[in-house]
Amino acid sequence: MTLPDDPGARHREVAGEMSRLVAGTPDWSAPTPVAGWTARDVVDHLVTWFPGFLSAGGVHLAPGVPAAEDPVAAWQHQADAVQSLVEDRGAEDFTHPHLGTQPLATAVDRFYTSDVFMHSWDLARAGGQEPRLDEDLAADLLRGMTAMEDALRGSGHYGPAVPVAADAPVVDRLMGFIGRDTAWRPVP
Repeated sequence: MTLPDDPGARHREVAGEMSRLVAGTPDWSAPTPVAGWTARDVVDHLVTWFPGFLSAGGVHLAPGVPAAEDPVAAWQHQADAVQSLVEDRGAEDFTHPHLGTQPLATAVDRFYTSDVFMHSWDLARAGGQEPRLDEDLAADLLRGMTAMEDALRGSGHYGPAVPVAADAPVVDRLMGFIGRDTAWRPVP
């Protein structure tokens, strides 16, 4: 499956996959491949950091239910709010103090939709589910992130790469690049 190029359509697909995984998560306290994070923490991360990112550029999302109270409702509120934002205001200029000016839909796509995509793998693993991640997007992300590896690692948001076979599937190579052990499974 190849995801659409349109940022709104791509967000709908990526957020839809995350919604499927959220709905199928059997244990919100289950560990994830991100050290120290539970399944609930994955959702909390996604619904917490992005509103701050947007507000730095003068765009505000209405707050939803905290993930600590209801991760399913928290995620669905966020997914719906971001989809509406991209569809209704995506062509507007968005100026972030650290990233300059770009269309709002482009900023959402580059920073948020990509993050949702990668964390879908984490939530899938935590819940014993199979992620349905687009190989073309994984390849694009890996290519772009590899080109700026020093900056990414220096940001503190990514740990050291985990070695993965050069001929491994591209999703595995992306996960290894961002510091995930692709052999990770929750301890029963």
